[in-house]
Amino acid sequence: MTFNGTWKVDRNENYEKFMEQMEEAGAHDNLKITLEQTGDKFHVKESSNFRTLEIDFTLGVTFEYSLADGTELSGSWTMEGDLLKGIFFRKDNGKQLTTTRTVVGTN
Repeated sequence: MTFNGTWKVDRNENYEKFMEQMEEAGAHDNLKITLEQTGDKFHVKESSNFRTLEIDFTLGVTFEYSLADGTELSGSWTMEGDLLKGIFFRKDNGKQLTTTRTVVGTN
């Protein structure tokens, strides 16, 4: 399965708890994610009411990322079946963020 397409985030489970843990003030209102997958390489465009960001990553390779509020993270994405799983750590306090992406339906 590839994740190619533009996807609207349908739900964020445990998002409020995540926001408390990450101490982030912003939210991802109307977040849309465009993914282009070629093998284990991804190009991602995240668009929300707050910002547009483009990143490139390779599965299993650590990279730097920052949240909408400027919080700096370091981590990587892996594939677990049809699940895209990211494990990131805040640079300022070492807290871990685990996030998953699944595609339900068609784009």
